[in-house]
Amino acid sequence: MGSNVVVQAIAAVLALALYFLPSILADRRKRHDVLTLALFNACLGWTGFGWLLALYWSLQPNPPKDVAGEVVETRKIMRMRAFSSALLVRVQRRATMRDRGEK
Repeated sequence: MGSNVVVQAIAAVLALALYFLPSILADRRKRHDVLTLALFNACLGWTGFGWLLALYWSLQPNPPKDVAGEVVETRKIMRMRAFSSALLVRVQRRATMRDRGEK
């Protein structure tokens, strides 16, 4: 009877490890959103689809840490380039008009 309890305990540990395999993989892969993924896995892992989604999610590369900051920086650079281009066109137009007036 004692060995039966040990076998059941080992089976329970293995079942939990399999259930939380996506969370374990995410932790091993040093994902930034491991807590969110683990909560998703815990809540929806009992459905086969939820477990597969968690597994897929855990195997994806890490997202950028500061997506909003990157978007703001990219927009700032684009505005600066647009301003520089507009300024260059205006300077060239003035130079052309000045050259025409002098000749």
